[in-house]
Parts: sequence; C-alpha cells; structure tokens
Amino acid sequence: MKWIKTAHKGLRYYEHTSRKHGKKKDRYYSIRFKVDGKDFTYGIGWWSDGVPQEVLRNDPNMGFEEYCLTQLRLFKTNMKNGIGVTSPKEKRRIAKEKELHEQAEQERLEREAVTIKTFFEDTYLPLSKADKKEKTVEREESLFKTWISPALGHLPMKDISPFQLEQLKRDMVVGKQSPRSIEYALSVIRQIFNTARHLAAFSGDNPTAYVKFPKPDNGRMRFLTRTEADKLLTALKKKSDDVYEMTLLSLHSGLRFGEIRSLTWQDVDTETGILIIRDAKAGSRYAFPTEQALEMLKARKQRLDDTKKGKKLEPCKPSDFVFEGRNGQLNILSYTFRRTVDELELNNGIEDPRLKICFHSCRHTYASWMVEQGQDLYTVQKLLGHKTNVMTQRYAHLSENKLKDAAMSLGQSLTPNVNNAIQEQAAQVGGTSSNK
Repeated sequence: MKWIKTAHKGLRYYEHTSRKHGKKKDRYYSIRFKVDGKDFTYGIGWWSDGVPQEVLRNDPNMGFEEYCLTQLRLFKTNMKNGIGVTSPKEKRRIAKEKELHEQAEQERLEREAVTIKTFFEDTYLPLSKADKKEKTVEREESLFKTWISPALGHLPMKDISPFQLEQLKRDMVVGKQSPRSIEYALSVIRQIFNTARHLAAFSGDNPTAYVKFPKPDNGRMRFLTRTEADKLLTALKKKSDDVYEMTLLSLHSGLRFGEIRSLTWQDVDTETGILIIRDAKAGSRYAFPTEQALEMLKARKQRLDDTKKGKKLEPCKPSDFVFEGRNGQLNILSYTFRRTVDELELNNGIEDPRLKICFHSCRHTYASWMVEQGQDLYTVQKLLGHKTNVMTQRYAHLSENKLKDAAMSLGQSLTPNVNNAIQEQAAQVGGTSSNK
C-alpha cells in the first residue's frame, strides 16, 4: 500500500486496488498524532463506509475527512487530559457495550410487558402439565380461568401489585368462594411469579409476598362411630360390591379415594399384609390394612379371576387396577356412597361441611379409631402419610381424652389411701383434745 498525505496534518489514506467509491478509488483513512513525545497511529475506516449515522444526526453536512479530523482531535485531547476514549478500538468497545446494554434493557422491557395470562398459557401451564398431577393441573387451570384471568389476565406482570391481589381476594369473597379456594388462587399466582423469576422472565418482587393468605380450616371434625360404620357397610354391601369394598378398605387402612383408585394388584401383598401406595400427596409409602381388609382383597381377587374365567378371559394381571372403571382406571366414586349416607340420615340437620360424612370421613375415622385405641400421633401421622404433623394434630384432643382418663384413674386408685390418711389425722386431733 502507498500512503497519500492529505491537506490536513495527521490525516492520510491509501487507495483500494480495485474497489471504487463513486468515480474514484475507495480510500482507507488513518490518523497520526503525538502526545508526550510518543507517536500514535489509528485507522479510522473506508471512505465508502461513510460518516456514522449518530454523527450525521447532529451535523448532516459533515464529510468523511472532516469526521476523521474530529476523531483525531478527540483522541489526542482525551489522551492529554487522561479522560474519555483514546482510540477507535476503545470507542468500538464502549459502543458495543452500550448496544448490548440497550438490547438487554429492551429484552427486559419486552419480557415484563408480557401479561400474566400470556405467561400462564405459554410457559407456566405446559410446565405444570409436565411436572404435576392431572388433578392439580385441572384445579389450577380452573382457578386461573374463572378468577385470576378476569381480574389480572390483561395486566403485565410488572404492573400486578398487592393492591390488585387484595381486590381479587375481595371479588372471590363476594363470589362466595371458600377461604381454601382463595388461598389456592393466591398460591397459583405465587407459583407463576416464582417460575417467571426462575426462568429470568421477570425480575421484580413477587407481589404475593405482601398479601395475607387466608388460613382455612377445612379439616374433617366428625368421624363415624363403630355403629354408624357397621350400618353404612351393611347398607352398601346390598347395593354395590365395589363401593362397599372401597369403603371397607378406607375404614381399615386410612387410604384416600385417589390412593384406592390408583391401587394395582402388584401393589397388594396379602401374605405380608402390606400395600404399596405410589405417588401419594406426600410421596410413596406403605399401608397396613387390617385382617378384614386383607381378606376382602383376597376374596375380590378370586371373584374377579372367576368372573374373567367364566368369560374365557385371562385372570387379573399385576398391572390391573384393583378397582377398575369402564375404561381402565376408576375416575370418580359412585353416587351410591352419598345416596346411602343420605338414606341412613347420617348428615341430617348438619350444615357445617366439616361435620358432614363423605368418603374422606372413612380415612378420618380410621385415624380417630387408631388414636382412641391408644396409638401415638407420630404413628398415626406415618400411617396416614402426612408429610408433617400439622394435619395429624387434629386428633390430639382424642389423645388428650386418654390422658385425662389415665389421670382420673390414678385419682380413683389413690382415693382410699387419702381418705384413710384424713381419718387417721382426725382421730389424732380428737385424741389430743380429750387428753386436754
């Protein structure tokens, strides 16, 4: 290359061998200057590249050579003063950092402009379907569609504040939703924001952190007496073998309906008396049904095998559900249970849902009977599959009754000795008085 001087001190260029800019050969410009006795040489760029747009916005008529001279003066002045950019490389670096920062800020604004409805449908719901149980997903989707979306769906996530959540709570109260439903809706919102933060789709505070959650008390307070349980089982046996046997199993092992419907024959070991409960609320566990329940399961297996044999079908496979529905797994509990409870008038005159008998009352009854028999709460907690002892504490009053009975029994055993001591003391006092 051959450098060609310009009319301006410190500015030179060389020409491209073939490329042209207009009618002339394209030129590459370079600047040179001296600071504190040291020479500096920097390339500025090709003539055809033109003056940067941000410079032209301030001075539309600036030519390329004039632009090169402004860069020479800028770098030389900054180097003398020790501040600001001092080279094209540093300038490009700062410009790149600025560009990346602006791009990141734009992406942040775009993310935070996403409405909670869009994030729920496009991101949160697919993740929930992959990670959670079908029933949980259905519940979350229903709450979002019915309550959360109408109140908050149109709002960007960054604009959702504790004030809006308090309004949602009020709307649900007006709509006669239970405290548990309100708590569940707020929990869904909390999980949506936590998921967004985890995925870097939202960087603000979770608004649910500043909202008071209702503390519902939905715990079943009533359990069946042994007489009521016998009447219920007797009535169910006349109507439906399946419902009778599911009720018996729950009463004699404390299983939830969902755990019963998921039970397969490979989970049943009648020899050791153990049931494997897979993927329950608090994780998989073992259950230990009573002898009556185990005998029922043996008889059920034999009955089903005989029925299939009569139809020239294979006997029950290990993967078959113990209680099958029409298309495989049982979906819902037969209405027979509720109808029988009504016929026995077990819920007559009772308004509080916690005191009404339903299928879950069988599990509650099992736990209550266990405590009444003298089992400690920790054992009952493990048998029920409660992750913590919070749920099991509802049975504490039954345990306290046993303690009270024990204390009263001790008092009764001590009563004769106390009476004898009082009589002896009275006799001694009387004897002393007569001597006087």
